[in-house]
Amino acid sequence: MKRVFAVFLCAASVCLFALCAYFGVRAGFPRPYREVSTGKCGLLAYAVAKAESGFREDAVSRAGAVGVMQLKPSTARFICGREGIGYEESRLTEGGYNFLLGCRYLDYLLERFGETEALAAYNAGEGVVSEWLRDGSCSADGAHLLRIPYPETAAYVKKVLRFRKIYEFFY
Repeated sequence: MKRVFAVFLCAASVCLFALCAYFGVRAGFPRPYREVSTGKCGLLAYAVAKAESGFREDAVSRAGAVGVMQLKPSTARFICGREGIGYEESRLTEGGYNFLLGCRYLDYLLERFGETEALAAYNAGEGVVSEWLRDGSCSADGAHLLRIPYPETAAYVKKVLRFRKIYEFFY
């Protein structure tokens, strides 16, 4: 009887540990703003927001990017014009508004580039990625990057893709 109880206790402990790990990690990878997460980007947008700001609405970068998706006002203005969304700079720190614009911008980049290239462009800029694609040492075919010359951007792309895998596992 003691042996059965010990096995039961061990199994219960493992289950409890697994549940705590599952919900603990899942809590670290939230999915807010679901009402505005439309388009092709899907869980990739959550991975970008996690990498960019950790979902902090008040985040501001050295480059002047703001909000959960770390958008520069000029990028937000561009995407609003392209998508027919009213641009309000004062709302860029509102989570839902910022996430919507970030999703739309990510969708735009995914239409223009492959996934890796779109993420690199989100971090380093479209013009920079276009230059890399024309550079034979970075791209053999002009469409896909063989290497990303900026170490920060290369690390960013890896981080976002890793975060997306975690999101895919939990959601």
